Amino acid sequence: MEVGFTHHQAAHCENGVASNLLKHNGFDISEPMIFGIGSGLFYVYIPFLKVNHAPAISYRPMPGTIFNKAAKRLGFKVKRIKFSNPKAAQEALDENLKNNIPTGLQVGVYGLTYFPDEYRFHFNAHNCVVYGKTETDYLVSDPVMENVTTLTHKDMEKVRFAKGAFAPKGQMYFPTSIPNKADLPGAIIKGIKETCRDMLAPVPIVGVKGIRTVANMIRKWPEKKGVKVANHYLAQIVRMQEEIGTGGGGFRYIFAAFLQESSVILHNPKLRELSLEMTKIGDRWRDFAVEASRVYKNRSSKTDVYNLLADEMLKIADLEEDFFKKLKKAIA
Repeated sequence: MEVGFTHHQAAHCENGVASNLLKHNGFDISEPMIFGIGSGLFYVYIPFLKVNHAPAISYRPMPGTIFNKAAKRLGFKVKRIKFSNPKAAQEALDENLKNNIPTGLQVGVYGLTYFPDEYRFHFNAHNCVVYGKTETDYLVSDPVMENVTTLTHKDMEKVRFAKGAFAPKGQMYFPTSIPNKADLPGAIIKGIKETCRDMLAPVPIVGVKGIRTVANMIRKWPEKKGVKVANHYLAQIVRMQEEIGTGGGGFRYIFAAFLQESSVILHNPKLRELSLEMTKIGDRWRDFAVEASRVYKNRSSKTDVYNLLADEMLKIADLEEDFFKKLKKAIA
């Protein structure tokens, strides 16, 4: 079984799957548009939830949220199904493939045998598309890969029923209703408004306030937790930022591309200016990641490095607060 499906590489898995599934169904939309309309830019620090034995830090909303919000704002429907047992999950996926329906899946990264070993860790919010099946393998379009790939039937079951935080429970999803015409300008404005609201939220673990909270925690970690644990926590920040779904720096670049596209659609040159500003903020996040990685790999020659990292993160928070205030005003 094989569905005629065109693979497009993307910067982030969920946006890429959404964009690819919609393109397959005749609705041509870019990855940055899906990301921006679905309010994909986010920041949250969850100290009580541990991922890889470190506090959870996310640069994105919950898995599935971006696609669901984009669907609601653009007027198309997405069907999502979770399963209690692997047999039912496999039968449902196979039935979709028989009916020529390429299907999005939420999967665990650790069991993805086509990933390089250094990228395989316990994270259960990855997304890919299955578009066919042979006697031994499923045909996979993973948008973060350059080309299509495969997973054995056994490995597919493992990744669909990976255990731990955000366990996918065999989840599959696909668009079921596509509108002839969508209100793109209205959807863009709704997406931007929610992102501004999230990033400027008056909550100490969310948005720019969440970034400041983490910055202040970085100062305390070496003394409170010891250098070994502090470095493990720093490594987790960088991993969540740069490896898991592109995170901090990468998401800023996607959002900048969204604003650039939106400036044309909304005839709003201010959004183009802000797009350039967001790209520079993305660069600051990347520089922060490089500096943090030197620290946890014991390659930094600087003194008082934890305070320096905390200071840089606070500067980024200030830049983002100023940015989102201007963005909110630009579409008011």
